[in-house]
Amino acid sequence: MDVEQEYDLFVIGGGSGGLACAKQAAKLGAKVALADFVKPSPLGTKWGLGGTCVNVGCIPKKLMHFAATLGELRHDQVEAGWIDTQVDSKHNWEKMVENVNNHIRKLNFGYKNQLLKEDVKYYNKLAELIDANTIKLTDNKGQIETVRAKTILVAVGGRPSYPDNIPNIQNLVITSDDLFWLQENPGKTLVIGASYVALECGGFLHGIGNEVAIMVRSILLRGFDQEMAEKIGLYMEEKGIRFIKGSVPDMIEATEDNKRKVTWIINGQKQEEIFDTVLVATGRVSDTQKLNLDKVGVKMNKSGKILCSADDKTSVANIYAIGDCVEGRPELTPTAIKCGQLLANRLYNNSTELMSYEFVATTVFTPLEYGCIGYSEEDAIKKFGEDKVTVYHSIFKPLEWNYFEMHSGESCFAKLIVLNDNRRVIGFHYLGPHAGEVTQGYAVAIKMGVTKEQFDSTVGIHPTCSEELVQVTAVKGIDDAQKEGC
Repeated sequence: MDVEQEYDLFVIGGGSGGLACAKQAAKLGAKVALADFVKPSPLGTKWGLGGTCVNVGCIPKKLMHFAATLGELRHDQVEAGWIDTQVDSKHNWEKMVENVNNHIRKLNFGYKNQLLKEDVKYYNKLAELIDANTIKLTDNKGQIETVRAKTILVAVGGRPSYPDNIPNIQNLVITSDDLFWLQENPGKTLVIGASYVALECGGFLHGIGNEVAIMVRSILLRGFDQEMAEKIGLYMEEKGIRFIKGSVPDMIEATEDNKRKVTWIINGQKQEEIFDTVLVATGRVSDTQKLNLDKVGVKMNKSGKILCSADDKTSVANIYAIGDCVEGRPELTPTAIKCGQLLANRLYNNSTELMSYEFVATTVFTPLEYGCIGYSEEDAIKKFGEDKVTVYHSIFKPLEWNYFEMHSGESCFAKLIVLNDNRRVIGFHYLGPHAGEVTQGYAVAIKMGVTKEQFDSTVGIHPTCSEELVQVTAVKGIDDAQKEGC
């Protein structure tokens, strides 16, 4: 083995949180190293430095969602007067993937350069703990070295999970780990799952012209506001995406021409159908199984998520954990980045600031986008009581949708959830175009404790979708949500 090296901080995991913490710690004068090794998916898909978001998550997802949106706008372009627009033109999957993958590779290269610039030692090796201060590193040729560190940060994120009732399922399906790197269009696709990953992927696959069915066991977008989730599902159905509800696959088999025959039971009846591709999006599991954490005393729950205190400490004094691999943390890139930066500041800059996970804004990039901040209606009622909150709602139609009559006038929806005693807005929900851009602006106000009356006193920008949130007055249960006129 090589001569041991000493580091102040050793980060295991090169995703958003790990990179953020490593770079910030190095800026503050710590001697830092980071290990990242991408274990290929069961189908052999692999990628570079940067973690899930950059390689198989937020970045390629948003680019492909944008590609689908462009296609859906072709009818609007014709009605807006553009000449020679081909509403029945075909999508070139290979061209899209080439550009998406090239952008990802640029980001991979950029992260390596950032680590080099900050003097962070990068190990493209698989890490495993030997004890609380010693890390075993194995490269792709099986060569091993060990290093030591005063402090260790685990930021390994998660990987897609698979249903356990289907024999050989990992070789029969793809996951989001594979989809964004496929060199050929997946064709007619069955999406299994009801998470935001399932709905986003099913949405953009349909948007580029593929036949898509989504198999849902129970409810859409568990953990999100269910009124909004139902409206998303309705919009997707209206656009031509088929939902198979109340079912899970009973069997998946490869056919002679390498398609997939899927069998399921619905209402007591056996159903089967042939698909080109089956995409499983039934959740993710913490990627902690082979780190040897339990042997060094790091406590985890049954699913492998690490148990941490509010300051990101594990049950071992010098070992910390952040991001998706920690129990009870939102699985969001921006929270992992902020958490990593704050941890570095506490470790090496005498800071005491903790990460706050309250009123974190997020957006689901379904065909009609959904942005939210704070409490869902269900959670607000459960915590505060139905008589303690007022829900304001508005159904509206974006001005731009009036070019093409096929756009529904009842799809877009805005909702504010307000505490009655102090009138604070504790829930923000927006379903409509550009939800990420709309929601981000309101996140600052809601984080600062904005009241409904402060919303009301704000002059909106006309004509925009965002102005609906500062004009909504209809009370749910009393007033009709449908807006009239501009």
